[in-house]
Amino acid sequence: MHNANIPDHAELPSTAKLIKSTIIAIIIATVILVTLVLPAEFGIDPTGIGKLTGLQRMGEIKTALDQELEEAQSDIQPESTASISDSQTLPADPQAPRTNVMSVTLDPNKSTEIKLTMTKDASVEFTWTTDAGEAFFDLHADSKEVSYHVYEKGSASTKTGTLQAAFDGNHGWYWKNRTPNPITITLNTTGHYQDIKEMN
Repeated sequence: MHNANIPDHAELPSTAKLIKSTIIAIIIATVILVTLVLPAEFGIDPTGIGKLTGLQRMGEIKTALDQELEEAQSDIQPESTASISDSQTLPADPQAPRTNVMSVTLDPNKSTEIKLTMTKDASVEFTWTTDAGEAFFDLHADSKEVSYHVYEKGSASTKTGTLQAAFDGNHGWYWKNRTPNPITITLNTTGHYQDIKEMN
């Protein structure tokens, strides 16, 4: 088996020829861009060829569809990392305690947060449990004036207690699934609060 013969230096194209070939390639690419790509992809037709060939109309339709898709996607709320089901009992008397049962399913290494809107000194009886293993939790609060106020944090498979609001604001739980399997956390709350929602 023999190697291909290496061309002589004289057979190689000169620098001038290489530059000329590059310039010609750039000119051809520019012509294709202006006469074909811009009209067909973006509806831009600086030469008028796109209108004659119908490429401009195709590009205008594609651009309009892309814009409609972007507007539709901007109206969609970000998808939560947790699936959530919520059943609640609203009291007839706004001053009476309310009750909610909420469940969130977290994949491994995913997290979520459920907050109650409460006024200072209002209290809520709560119980939460997981269906498999422990979850990291952080029971905390925040408001316009307070960025972070911790009540309790740790890891557990169930917790029961009373949450008393230290100030007007959002009070609740952050959970993270540090196990290798999905877990479902069920939260039961009864007490005085204005709203309950997942914060993701």
